[in-house]
Amino acid sequence: MKVNGVNLGNWLVLEKWMSPGLFEGTDAADEYWLPRSLTKEVYEARIQIHRSEYITERDFVTIRSWGMDTIRIPVPYFIFGDREPFFGCINELDQAFNWAEKYGLKILIDLHTAPEGQNGFDNGGISGVCKWAQNPQEVEFVLTVLERLAKRYGTRSGLWGIEVLNEPATEAIWEFMNVQKRYPPKDEAMGKGSCGIPISFIKQFYREAYKRIRAFMPEEKHVVFHDAFDLSGWKEFFEHENFQNIVLDTHQYLMMAEMMGCGQNLNEYLDYIQTHFANEIEKVQAYVPVICGEWCLFNSLACGWDTKGGQTVLNGLEGSDKELKSAEEKKEIYQAVAKAQLTAWNKGSGHFYWSYKLLTDTVNTSGWSGWDSWDLGRCVDFGWFPVKSKI
Repeated sequence: MKVNGVNLGNWLVLEKWMSPGLFEGTDAADEYWLPRSLTKEVYEARIQIHRSEYITERDFVTIRSWGMDTIRIPVPYFIFGDREPFFGCINELDQAFNWAEKYGLKILIDLHTAPEGQNGFDNGGISGVCKWAQNPQEVEFVLTVLERLAKRYGTRSGLWGIEVLNEPATEAIWEFMNVQKRYPPKDEAMGKGSCGIPISFIKQFYREAYKRIRAFMPEEKHVVFHDAFDLSGWKEFFEHENFQNIVLDTHQYLMMAEMMGCGQNLNEYLDYIQTHFANEIEKVQAYVPVICGEWCLFNSLACGWDTKGGQTVLNGLEGSDKELKSAEEKKEIYQAVAKAQLTAWNKGSGHFYWSYKLLTDTVNTSGWSGWDSWDLGRCVDFGWFPVKSKI
């Protein structure tokens, strides 16, 4: 069965651009610095309110009503509440499993962050810092988090699988993304020594993580490895390993295609989706199941201006304070890229949209016009994204 799912981004792992109000009154750009910019009481209140209101039981009903079957839930390394000053969120994940099982949904637990950063992106928890792989104690800590997750949920009927680590950045992607320019570290001393992670390290970490997880999680559940931004580079690895029920996760965005040189027009988008997304997935699917764990409809053409690979006002771009495309033009663009991308993902084993919702005010906040396509709810309501009701 092909997975048809969505991410609950910005619920248990925060991203400032997706919920700017949480960061109001601070200069924090990411989740690491938020609790260090507020009093403990204010931070705790904000986080508790956010977690209780951002995702509720009703959202699981909505997701099911769209005909979706699986939810990818990003979780932080401090999920068990053992890393001050953060507050754990294991109770929220427990609730999610109860809701999922009630409404016939499955969950992919995605370990989305690592201490000291596994990519230096804002969504990795700390901007501009990528030193986790250099610290054996923190590597071991992450492995224990995976063990505890597998032990707690491994036999739950609602579990689809566990993804061992989101988007570890290799040396190549670290250089290509120019990470510390795009996501400057708040503390230069902390950022010093950051670099991409050798692929050999990532592969060894995956081997060990698989072993630790499988000790508690039966083989009918999936273990998911992110492709570290190199979808076609894993054939030999899988040929030499004796894994059971492994899935390779690739994240494919049109904004990244633009960074790779794809022209910002509909014909070039559709050609790129076919020649790069679909063809590559089909090749890799021949030797390991592939899911597109993150994708969306966002593109510069529909925004009406060059977003420089999806950069925002938070990255220093001014953007546009008004819609530059008509509703009809946007609908035509989004419907076309939705159809093409869904066809591409179905060359593999399915997909998860990023993301379920967005709390950025794209109407009243200068520079955010065009970013509404990251919000699947809006995409469904505007008729940009096709759904098949199943309730």
